[in-house]
Amino acid sequence: MRRSELWFAALAVGVGLAGPALAQTAEMARGEAVYDDRCSGCHLLEGIGQGPSLRGVMGRKAGTLAGFDYTPALKASGLTWTAANLERWLTGPQKLVPGTAMTAVVPDAHERSDLLAYLAALK
Repeated sequence: MRRSELWFAALAVGVGLAGPALAQTAEMARGEAVYDDRCSGCHLLEGIGQGPSLRGVMGRKAGTLAGFDYTPALKASGLTWTAANLERWLTGPQKLVPGTAMTAVVPDAHERSDLLAYLAALK
């Protein structure tokens, strides 16, 4: 194999390995923008706002973050915030948990996906 062929092969491997990382970075940036636009007015990443903090929401049992006064409906929901449950929640919180206080939705599937990726990274 000639030097130029080796260089192109190495470049192809490098691009192939970087592709997923670049896609994740773009997804995270779009998810952060969705959070800033649609969530940050009520949900802080640190502390309690009008809604509970969303930092560490993935894997948290719904209605359990200390210091926030949840509705009885959300406390009794038995939900754990998985990607699937958050997907359903963001398309219609009142449908998933009738009696909850949250009414905001993220109607676009791509925005929800990006937002969920962003929230999953917030440990």
